[in-house]
Amino acid sequence: MTEPLTPLADGLWLATEPVRHLGLHLTATMALMRLGDGTLLAYSPVALTPARREAVAALGDVAHVYAPNLFHHTWAGGWAEAFPDARLHAPAGLSAKRPDLRIDRTFDTDFPIQDTVEELPIDGFRLEERALLHRPSGTLVIADLVHNIGTPDHGWTAAYARAMGFYDRVALSRMIRWTAFSDKAAARRSLDTLLARPFERLVVGHGAPLTEGARAAVEAAYAWL
Repeated sequence: MTEPLTPLADGLWLATEPVRHLGLHLTATMALMRLGDGTLLAYSPVALTPARREAVAALGDVAHVYAPNLFHHTWAGGWAEAFPDARLHAPAGLSAKRPDLRIDRTFDTDFPIQDTVEELPIDGFRLEERALLHRPSGTLVIADLVHNIGTPDHGWTAAYARAMGFYDRVALSRMIRWTAFSDKAAARRSLDTLLARPFERLVVGHGAPLTEGARAAVEAAYAWL
């Protein structure tokens, strides 16, 4: 049985949930971060099961729910409903896709908690993704900027990952490379800014986190850009 929350570093916990997309068998990863005032931020939240809600409650109050791009939002509404005092952060474009969500802040406005977490935009990326750097733990948290799914047992998932260049490596799917960048020069500048930040660990939206070599892995994954 999957643990409701797994600690990765001081003030940082992860949770995973099985997801299916285009017939692929993947997992989605949520990062729960402790902020300077003791409250919590849920980045790319996964299903809020009773066990997970109990585990979260034992850690503190959820003050921020963070939908990091136009795809990682499936369970954000459930968290916003469960924690009505929390602010829901999301891309501006998500309001048209999810009119049911109560979005309290869009990414084109000031980020309120820069003391503990730095918000890093990925310009020229059609997914409208934002990465977060959790300063106390030196961890970069992303959604679809790269994947790290390893060597999946599921046949179609393994075949697709091989064809798209992200089997057993930290990389971005070629499909996203081909279709999701509207301004590659702007995206490269954002990546350079991100890579200049001090991070030791990496949490990805799909696959296993890295506890070392994170910067080199992201840099290699974007050598094509």
